[in-house]
Amino acid sequence: MYEILMPIDTDTDRALRQARAVEDLPGGPEDVHVTVLHSFTDNPSGASITQLQAARRVESHLEDAGYSVTLDERSGSPADAILDVAAEDDVDLICIGGRKRSPTGKVLFGSVTQSVLLDADRSVLVCRRNVDA
Repeated sequence: MYEILMPIDTDTDRALRQARAVEDLPGGPEDVHVTVLHSFTDNPSGASITQLQAARRVESHLEDAGYSVTLDERSGSPADAILDVAAEDDVDLICIGGRKRSPTGKVLFGSVTQSVLLDADRSVLVCRRNVDA
């Protein structure tokens, strides 16, 4: 079984672009397991990944296409959570969604995608952002 980690945030369109990128990979859905991950950086109300529209939509989309899907949630730094889950689950690929950030925004707030790309010890697929946005 080929293991893919798909970290998402709350952007449904970006999560669905990631799901379509997984569908475009070689092989069929019967040989692929996808873990959809969301890391809550601030979660005082105790929300769950199942409460996120993006997670429910991408789970439904992938399952309808025949993929085995698991939802996972963590707390803390998204980049650290992604790398931790990738190691724990020994995933074959991390499929992450990119987004446009200003140079100042990257310096002030960092970039999850950049951190994952620099620190991952496995392959990372970056899905391009919506060029119309």
